[in-house]
Amino acid sequence: MATGVDQVVGMGLVGFSLLLFTYYTLWVIVLPFVDSSHILHSYFLPREYAVILPAVAGLMLVLLVGIFITVVMWKNRKPAKKTN
Repeated sequence: MATGVDQVVGMGLVGFSLLLFTYYTLWVIVLPFVDSSHILHSYFLPREYAVILPAVAGLMLVLLVGIFITVVMWKNRKPAKKTN
C-alpha cells in the first residue's frame, strides 16, 4: 500500500504530465491552424522548439539510463580470476 505522501506525489506527477501533454498538444496540433497575429501565440514558444525540446529530453533520458546501467554493472562486476 502506498502512503499518503506517495499518493500525493503520484497525483502531482500525473497532474504535471497531463498539463504538459495538453500544452504540447495545443502547441503542435492546434496552433498551426490559428492566425499568427492571434494573442494565443504569445503563450507558446516558437515552433522550432516543438522538435528541439523533446529531442533534447529524449537524449537526456537515454544518457541517464546508460549512466545508470553502467554504474550498476560496474558495482556488480566480479574480479577476474588469476590462473597460475
